[in-house]
Amino acid sequence: MATRYIQVERIAFREWLILSLLLCILTVAMVNFKSLERLDMVVYDRYMQLNSREARDDILIVAIDDYSLSELGKWPWPRQRHAELLKHINAATPAAIGMDILLTEAESAQASNQINGDQLLADAIAQSNKVVLPLVSQNSGKGLVAARPIPLLANAARQISHIHIELDKDGVARSVFLREGSRGEWWPHFALALKDVAQNTAYGTEKYLPGERLPVRLRKENNQADLWQRDYQMHIPFYGSSGHFKSVPYVSVLRGEVPAEFLKNKYVLIGPTALGMADSFPTPVSGNDGTISGIEINANILASLLDERTIDFAPAWQVALYNLLLLLVALISYQLLSPRKALLLTILFIFGAAAGSFLAMRYAGKWISPSTSLLALIIAYPVWSWRRLEAAIKYLGEEFTLLEKEPHLLPEFIDDEEEKSAPVLTDTLEQSINAVRVAADRVRDLRQFVSDSLASLPDATLVTTTDGNVLLSNPPALSYFASQGLPKVNDSLLPYLFARMSAPMESDENQTGSFSWWNLLDLKHTARMKQGVEVRDPQGQDLLIKSAPCYSASQQLVGWIVSIINITAIRAAERSRDETLHFISHDMRAPQASILALLEMQQDVATALPQAEFISRIEKASRITLGLADNFVQLARAESQDYRFEELDLQTVLLDATEEMWSLAKSKNIRIKCTIPDGEYPIRADRSLFTRVLTNLLSNAVKYSPRDTIISCTLAYEQQLAGANIVCSISDQGYGIPRAEQSKLFQRFQRFNSTDQPKNDGIGLGMVFVKAVLDRHHAQIDFSSAPNEGTTFNIRLPSSTI
Repeated sequence: MATRYIQVERIAFREWLILSLLLCILTVAMVNFKSLERLDMVVYDRYMQLNSREARDDILIVAIDDYSLSELGKWPWPRQRHAELLKHINAATPAAIGMDILLTEAESAQASNQINGDQLLADAIAQSNKVVLPLVSQNSGKGLVAARPIPLLANAARQISHIHIELDKDGVARSVFLREGSRGEWWPHFALALKDVAQNTAYGTEKYLPGERLPVRLRKENNQADLWQRDYQMHIPFYGSSGHFKSVPYVSVLRGEVPAEFLKNKYVLIGPTALGMADSFPTPVSGNDGTISGIEINANILASLLDERTIDFAPAWQVALYNLLLLLVALISYQLLSPRKALLLTILFIFGAAAGSFLAMRYAGKWISPSTSLLALIIAYPVWSWRRLEAAIKYLGEEFTLLEKEPHLLPEFIDDEEEKSAPVLTDTLEQSINAVRVAADRVRDLRQFVSDSLASLPDATLVTTTDGNVLLSNPPALSYFASQGLPKVNDSLLPYLFARMSAPMESDENQTGSFSWWNLLDLKHTARMKQGVEVRDPQGQDLLIKSAPCYSASQQLVGWIVSIINITAIRAAERSRDETLHFISHDMRAPQASILALLEMQQDVATALPQAEFISRIEKASRITLGLADNFVQLARAESQDYRFEELDLQTVLLDATEEMWSLAKSKNIRIKCTIPDGEYPIRADRSLFTRVLTNLLSNAVKYSPRDTIISCTLAYEQQLAGANIVCSISDQGYGIPRAEQSKLFQRFQRFNSTDQPKNDGIGLGMVFVKAVLDRHHAQIDFSSAPNEGTTFNIRLPSSTI
């Protein structure tokens, strides 16, 4: 058997090597031949949309938009108007001005009413000495040549630049060449020229010039007349889609409606954005807009040059290495991990490949296409699982064939009808499945009754041998003993598991001797053990432990069933009931008895009290009774499920509570001072219950403080790793709580009175109510107190701010 298993392992390893080699070859080939180039561009565009940045404040677009056209008339406009615009902009001392307007032909005199608009515009350009004008390439029949602005304007401009945008095979603009030229003359891109002008950098001496260089061989051939050359291809790291950069209408600047401070030290780009007029292109960040105007693309390019950001496309060998590493690690995991873990790791690598590529783009400016590794990982796991399944089916089929020849331990009942309907011809997989089913049925039949019965019991249950060795244990038993520091239950001796528990609380064992945990396994104590013994475990839980013998069909003792029932909640309820009954029989009965006694006295003329005093005493006893009943009702609600949570401002709740306590504090000339910094303190709470919490604390502060003192209330934020808390502090200058009694503050019916402070009529439920409400709000309360120095309570409540 071992030899066959080793042979199967060797075959699996050989198939793994072949599969790994084929997938690696496929990965390298797809990278080298750019088979997934279109998918790469789709992923690139999606990443670019997620890689948006805030627009720079020093770039401003003066847009020739639809509003300006409606105000100034149809295009083209007289160049005198452009000259006036430049004068307005020049007066604001911008950093640089780029006019994305083609001025390749002179303006006719008729168009400008005999005014030489070209000269006016040239004068404005020369006066600014910061203007960049564009040129474009055009086909003159002998190759591409530059279509420059007219000489008058070109000579006045600070820089002449090209405005070409590179379109990929799918028609999307993703890159630009920072230098273009022909016949030995080169021009910078429009955005680069603006940067050079603003930074007073001579063209060709830039310290930062990103992009892929033109090969040296092609740079030396730049004298050919019909050759238009391009250099420094820069992939644009778009900041955002249309409307991302600040823009003002052309007509608003022309009319002087834009303040000079808005233009000062700005890169001002003048160009069309109007629908049907602008040279617009689809870009990776266009989204639903479809296209972005050329002037906005230039703003994106200028921002990336100023921030020295770009997207470098990794060479093919780096892309192949990145994809191969991910694939190889995944393939190695197939050999080391289980199929489930390998699948999870494959999914993790798929997301990791995509995330790694995005992070490289965002933080390193490097584009490494993940498409090849994604496809390879998607193919790798199914193919490898198929081959592993084939090997497993073959091996298991052989093993279960041998298992069929083994003697059967239990009788098997075969349905004749099912046997007749079984197909004669079955494939290898179905035969293996049938063999597994038969073997599983045999094992399942052996333990069906015991395992089902044991697992369905809600209480912790153990099945032991006759000598107390644990054979079976259900999930509640495993969970309970694990909480007691005993993770190993099966094969343990039963008395050892119960060794740290207390002796039974109530037992008749005094008549027969001391109690022993071996009694659970003694037939002499069967009657007692069936009723159960009540004990307490080291964690203070009340338990009822029962045991019963198990017999075989021949009435022979074969083991014991021991159950552990947690009755902690029942005993706690009984103790609470006893405390309540004691309270009702004493505290609530006393004022009622006082009322009856007063009524009897009032019927006798000799003992009758004055009417005012009689009514006062009746009122006092009634109010005490009503207060006791109200405290019980409030505590019952605090411990119930009926909470109505809503979004509140803790500042408002605190002010409501202080207003409610004003009259009580005024009666002792105590001033309640609230110190709340400006801002909002949002919480999610039950308004009435939380207000009652604060009034209880304020009421206690007033009751346990001498006259003419101050109670301080503050709110503050407290930042923690898990989130923000709002801290509400209430401090008094009262009598304080003795250290010996501080541990009993949140227990029922606890009262703190000393000889040096006034008597308090409370019943000790106020702080229990406070603790119950705060627990339901996931809040914490702590306090500091010292005799005759006052008490400070701090409530920490989670802020509901998201």
